[in-house]
Amino acid sequence: MSGLKQNKIMEGNNKKHIVLVHGICHGAWCWYKVVTLLRLSGHRVTALDLGACGVHPRQLKEIATAADYVQPLMELLGNLPRDEKVVLVGHSYGGLPISLAMQSFPNKILVAVFLAAYMPNHYTPPATLIQEYFRRTRMETLMDCQLTFDKGLQNPPTSVIFGSNFMEAMVYTHCKPEDLELGRMLIRPGALFVEEMAKENLLTKDKYGSVKRVYIICEDDQIMDQEFQIHNIQNSPPCEVKSMAATGHMAMLSKPEELCFSLQEIIDDANMK
Repeated sequence: MSGLKQNKIMEGNNKKHIVLVHGICHGAWCWYKVVTLLRLSGHRVTALDLGACGVHPRQLKEIATAADYVQPLMELLGNLPRDEKVVLVGHSYGGLPISLAMQSFPNKILVAVFLAAYMPNHYTPPATLIQEYFRRTRMETLMDCQLTFDKGLQNPPTSVIFGSNFMEAMVYTHCKPEDLELGRMLIRPGALFVEEMAKENLLTKDKYGSVKRVYIICEDDQIMDQEFQIHNIQNSPPCEVKSMAATGHMAMLSKPEELCFSLQEIIDDANMK
């Protein structure tokens, strides 16, 4: 990253509370580079573990509902001071938990950032995007991932854990070898909650739709490929779209400085409006 961009991150006057939400199989740990850079620039940063993720004490079998899964995020936002607004960032599947949080706490969110993430609209159930993703995905491309199909093979999987080969070939492209090994050590199985996400009226225009949204495209993402990311954008147009070139799925690990620069730009823009 150029010195100009680094200075932009370090010298920005708009210091905010940034909440980082991981994708499926991951945890707060995957944000460690971004957390460091954002805190050095003066921001308050919270990277949290959703239910049965990262170092969260519960096991996946104890997470019966999507509400259990997103409880750590809901508790965080519910306990914020009345006048505090956060910048909420969701990666990949993390776009769905932050969408539920936007519905519950629209007045607590300055801007929501979807990083190569599922970004639903307010008039069709969020599960529509999950179903569309698996409709586009050939099962052989999932390689050594382990999937469970409690609702039958004709429906999307109910849970998944990434395989080692899949992580190297598809998830951690553009990342350093040590970040791949960290991921292999720390991933945990994750649930998709498709049945719950298929319910009507989970998101509304008055609440979810009232929060400013920005989408960041990762152009070389092998998981949420660019075509599917654009589908998300067209399906639910955000206020702004940014793009990161030559960036794989784990942008927070492969290009943390560029990601932080984009977040600072989004914060600066949100404060001007």
